[in-house]
Amino acid sequence: MSKPIKRHPAIQQLSRDHHYALLFCWKIGQGLQLQIDTIRIRKYVAYFHQHYLIPHFQEEEQILFVLMPDDEKVKRAIAQHREIEQLVTQQLIAPEKIDAGMPEDASLLTTLAEKLNQHVRYEERELFPYLEQHLSEAQLEQVGKQLAEATHTPDDAYADAFWLKKST
Repeated sequence: MSKPIKRHPAIQQLSRDHHYALLFCWKIGQGLQLQIDTIRIRKYVAYFHQHYLIPHFQEEEQILFVLMPDDEKVKRAIAQHREIEQLVTQQLIAPEKIDAGMPEDASLLTTLAEKLNQHVRYEERELFPYLEQHLSEAQLEQVGKQLAEATHTPDDAYADAFWLKKST
């Protein structure tokens, strides 16, 4: 069993947020495994996108990543944000698609869960430790203050708990 990653206190909130992202990925997988109507899962994706992904990506980019905008590791994370955002907005929750079940839904939802899972793992295992080494203590403290002021509270109070197995 691997040891938990020790995170600088200034960016611990971002790591806590990542827990919700991994749980989101798991819920998608559970929904697909239970053969839940993909329209229900799409609606959850729209909810999570609005309440979690948008604010989380903005916080990372506008508060943390802005300190090293030309760094290749930071650019990689931002590119992953754009890729995930594009998949969600153009393929899964576009107004003309949100209420239409499509044959490729399961594949798109699986791809989203895989990409987001990989992205979180990249940030936690590579990017955050790298930033902790390359940013000064003063910079990290400033990040912590800004996150404390700006941080959204992850709220996954979605009413349709499709990922829970219903007893028959």
